[in-house]
Amino acid sequence: MTEQRYSKKSPLKWGILGCGNVTEIKSGPAYKSTPGFCLVGVTRRDLQKARDYAERHQISTVFESPESMIKSPEVDAVYIATPPDSHMKFALEVAAAGKICCVEKPMARNYEECKKMVEAFQKSNVPLFVAYYRRSLPRFNKIKEWLDKGYLGSVRHVSWHLSKPPNDIDKSGTYNWRTDSGIAPGGYFDDLASHGIDLLIYLLGDIKVAKGISLNQQGFYNAKDAVVASFLFESDATGSASWNFGADRREDSVCIYGSKGKITFSVFGEQEIILDSEDKVESLFIENPEHIQLYHVRNMVRHLNGEAVHPSTGKTAAKTSWVMDQILG
Repeated sequence: MTEQRYSKKSPLKWGILGCGNVTEIKSGPAYKSTPGFCLVGVTRRDLQKARDYAERHQISTVFESPESMIKSPEVDAVYIATPPDSHMKFALEVAAAGKICCVEKPMARNYEECKKMVEAFQKSNVPLFVAYYRRSLPRFNKIKEWLDKGYLGSVRHVSWHLSKPPNDIDKSGTYNWRTDSGIAPGGYFDDLASHGIDLLIYLLGDIKVAKGISLNQQGFYNAKDAVVASFLFESDATGSASWNFGADRREDSVCIYGSKGKITFSVFGEQEIILDSEDKVESLFIENPEHIQLYHVRNMVRHLNGEAVHPSTGKTAAKTSWVMDQILG
């Protein structure tokens, strides 16, 4: 890839493939507002909805198909925000076109698909990013700072529990791709647990062993709705987690235990992060940005300009998919 610095005067021109709900507030405005990037086109299966999106977000071009966007000389980079069953297909086409890419999470349906994507971008010598944006958020990087400074001593164990009640769509039987086992075998586990597993790897290092039990307890859909797991990090710290999507209430609690204290936080909630150790006691509220992917997108500019290495790449996201595959069996 030819070295090039991206700026307001010479921005990288992005197209969004699949301009659905996730791109309305979480990501699309972040691409538009980041110096060095500009958003020039969108497409999705329902072109009328794509035109509506383009009009509301002041985007100049609606492409008639994914292929026309990927091949367009007016597009330098493609953000794939479709359901995960199509991520590999479109990513391989973007790699073949020699263009920079960011893929929504989970990266693909399984680890084998992720490996093919990573290999394709390595062959084309262009970057592949994945939207595990929690690695870039200030609240989680403060936790990483606490860990790096050794406030916990040696990390011994981490536990995470996430639960939520079934929603009206679940109970009605209305189709939802997030609970279609052909697209997301783990159901909400694929959509939600992937964020937390990826974050724990970022904070605590690679997981070398992972095992789990998964089943469907409710019968509302054909994907899994209850998963438990145990895992072992390269550091020999242990981990345990449970995810249940048929409970009576929403809970989201992580605790990292060390030889000198513990850190507690939520993966999805915005409550305070709490450090309680022999060396330091601190409780902080760090607000997330309105457009949650803002720091993730800004870090892509820094990566492409050679200023820093992006924390979420195809390689790191593929490891997260490997762990998920091991848990689901």
